[in-house]
Amino acid sequence: MDPHLLRTYVTVARLASFSEAARELGYTQSAVSQHIAALEQDLGAPLLARRPVAPTAAGERLLEHAGPLLLRLEAARADVVRVAAAPDRDLTLATASTALGPRVLAALPAAGVTLRVLPRDEVPAAVATGTADLGLVDGLAAPSDPLRLPDVAPLTTYGVGEEPVCVLLPDTHPLAGRAGLRLGDLADARWLDAPDAGLPLAHLRGANGGHGFRGALRYEGTDVRALTTLAAAGHGLTLLPRSAAAGVPHTVAVPVTRPRVVHRTELVCAGAGMPRGAAAAVAQALLERA
Repeated sequence: MDPHLLRTYVTVARLASFSEAARELGYTQSAVSQHIAALEQDLGAPLLARRPVAPTAAGERLLEHAGPLLLRLEAARADVVRVAAAPDRDLTLATASTALGPRVLAALPAAGVTLRVLPRDEVPAAVATGTADLGLVDGLAAPSDPLRLPDVAPLTTYGVGEEPVCVLLPDTHPLAGRAGLRLGDLADARWLDAPDAGLPLAHLRGANGGHGFRGALRYEGTDVRALTTLAAAGHGLTLLPRSAAAGVPHTVAVPVTRPRVVHRTELVCAGAGMPRGAAAAVAQALLERA
């Protein structure tokens, strides 16, 4: 398939409008219509209903493939450009908010770094497509187990940190005086659903056999301080790495004792092997501190 036609199709399907897609892509509406017609002829199936504009069953199936295909093309272009270009002296680091622990912050140089805090699922794609030189992802894992990352492109990961996890409770909570908590005992508690600021509830369910941990309040942001403020006010529990949970006013951070899980942070690099330039220095500093 012609990737230009595929990109046009994805844009029309996303915007549900030929004219809006033409405006966004810088084409005429007639050109957009020709692109869609050519793609439908190539695949031998109608992809879009016209009034209203919406994907057909075949079009929905194509959309499932289109995102990864276009991402791989962007990653391939970025990888070739990265190899051919001179090493940069500045660095863009894409990171999940809870991956910015004390060790990571101590490894950053005094100047020349741009931090981009992203939803953790977007970090690998940012590295693959070259919008970030390095990435930091984190999650809940058994000790020394690697994280499972989306297969967006050839990437290399290195473990750069593990630390205990704690349940953050208001200091008035009935369990605030416990020395430790079993995660399974909290499966039916009120939880904060904050996938990009705390550890996602899906990770907790995975550690509990796929059950429980329903969100009482959803927070769609990356600010860990906002999340801890919600927990302190009693809107729900949250699970955080110990360094992020410690010292929050009006809360108690109680360690998780069962199952044996840790907060793991991994460095994400494009391609195989270590990066070059400023990224290499930061990567080496992170690995040494690990």
